Amino acid sequence: MKPKLVEHTSPLLQIEADLGALFRDGKPIRREFGNGNRLHIDRPLPFLCVHVGSHQDAAFHAVSANASYLIAADIELAGEVARLVAGQLHDHCGAFLLLDIGELAEDRFLTEDVPFLPPFEIALACGSTAPEKAARKRFADAASAREAKYRTPRVDELSPTTRAEARLWDDPGDVACLTVRFAPIYRVPGTKRVYPELHDLVVANMVDSALQAVSAFLKASSLEQPATHRSLGRRAYIDAVARADRAIDNVASTFDFLLAVTPINAEPAWREFQAGAFERVPALLYRPLELEVADQKRRLYSISLDHLEDTLLTRLLSEKQQELDLQLSMLAARETPRFVELGRALYGSVEPSLAARARAILEKLPRVASAARQKGLDADAVAAAARDMIAGYRAAYPDFEASVEIRGDLPAGLLVSRSRLLVSRDTNLPPERLTALLSHEIGVHLLTYFNGAAQGLAIFCSGLAGYEGMQEGLAVLAEYLVGGMTAARLRLIAARVIACQAMLEGATFEEAFRSLRRDLDDREAFNVILRVYRGGGLAKDAIYLRGLLQILDHLRNGGSLTPFWIGKIAAAHFGAIQELNARGLLRAPRLEPAFLSSDAARPRLRKAMAGIDPIDMVES
Repeated sequence: MKPKLVEHTSPLLQIEADLGALFRDGKPIRREFGNGNRLHIDRPLPFLCVHVGSHQDAAFHAVSANASYLIAADIELAGEVARLVAGQLHDHCGAFLLLDIGELAEDRFLTEDVPFLPPFEIALACGSTAPEKAARKRFADAASAREAKYRTPRVDELSPTTRAEARLWDDPGDVACLTVRFAPIYRVPGTKRVYPELHDLVVANMVDSALQAVSAFLKASSLEQPATHRSLGRRAYIDAVARADRAIDNVASTFDFLLAVTPINAEPAWREFQAGAFERVPALLYRPLELEVADQKRRLYSISLDHLEDTLLTRLLSEKQQELDLQLSMLAARETPRFVELGRALYGSVEPSLAARARAILEKLPRVASAARQKGLDADAVAAAARDMIAGYRAAYPDFEASVEIRGDLPAGLLVSRSRLLVSRDTNLPPERLTALLSHEIGVHLLTYFNGAAQGLAIFCSGLAGYEGMQEGLAVLAEYLVGGMTAARLRLIAARVIACQAMLEGATFEEAFRSLRRDLDDREAFNVILRVYRGGGLAKDAIYLRGLLQILDHLRNGGSLTPFWIGKIAAAHFGAIQELNARGLLRAPRLEPAFLSSDAARPRLRKAMAGIDPIDMVES
């Protein structure tokens, strides 16, 4: 299948040399050769997606989202390059499929006076071999199974006698070919504008259907079929992805959201509230912001996500961009009524079912009469124990470079900020809670930070959008696995839900405090209310119980904990993580929590996998 060399000898010779380096050294190909032409192959693969024409349409984005693609300005050059690549990769892989993907000239089923949204057209054509027909059928089945926002696909035969759309060739000879043309339903009729959401859905459909077609083609060619068609996707981040990820992380690193909304005068505020017979809201003081919110928002949205060539990574980075925007808006609205509503958008409301579970915990677990506050472990003792646990993780993974700081500007307790464990100077921790608390903060929050840092993109250590709920659910589970889930601790987690609900329904600081005095002692109730009303009203604390219920459901349904140690991810990203893992873009976790391998944790984990209620986790 030696190509006919006409006027494109120079790029063909370059590409031939690139293919040699690909096979010999495993060096990916990313060859630009004028007029917007580009060949990208990140490893030897048995297919090539080709797009000829505009760089502004969805077909261009669908093709360039693949691990092996060719973008060409004219059909002659496209044919020559495609034949060259096809010949060499066929010999290397044992079979090869060319996917010629483009758009139809118009969305002919949609008219101005149509009373409903009709199906949209996808036209397919292929060669006469059994593998090509198998690829066509799989593409048709996959594309037809996915709706594109109110319109369903209708697959037809692409007939060159009735349609004018150009094709790479009608007689590809011994190169297996599947031609795909779809209606440009993402365009606003009669204009050059697009519906962005519809555009992204169409692109995702084309990418997924194409990979499924390749998988079916390989099976019909009697070659080994991949475990999942997603493993045929990209296995390398292009520079644009790395730059966008780095730029987003640069914005994220300019502020610590929780520190910025946490009062620095918790102890004086308690004394003031107590002295006023719990009738007057204490004055809460906050750290001055070290950033100009408007400047950071400009930086955030100057980060272009238009050329990442990977629909999944584009979505993940876009979600993080939006989450950071919301956090910045909340910082600008700190101590104003807008803060509460922005927080509701970030963390959600307290759903009735969650509130009911919280109330059931408070009703079923008896309140233990609190004795006078006894002397527990102080900040120095907790910090020393934390450094010992960190040293153990560092011995297993030298890059576990976490630091421990004792701070006088935090409420009693511990807090993780990126790679730092912050210990309040006012900490007074019962000794029996030490292992549970350190497992929560170090064994989950810090461990997922450093595992995420090993993944190649900063978003996995700073956290995918919405990751906090699952993180806190895992961290509370860790407390149970080490035997540290007490009735008092679970009641506290439930009380936070009730306090969040009251705050979101408009209760004042004093009203919410009085309602909690039925379930907690005065100081515990104050600590909960302080957390919930910080910044002007923060709904975050409902996520502990919500996340715990999510992780217990996940375990009961046969799910594994391993994917959650890869980095900081949300439950909603489980499918995305599976896809990235199948594509070879993620590494196995460098560390798993030490508590998972303990003899004490194993029976508890089996119990959780069999299905338990949070109340069943209480052991003392």
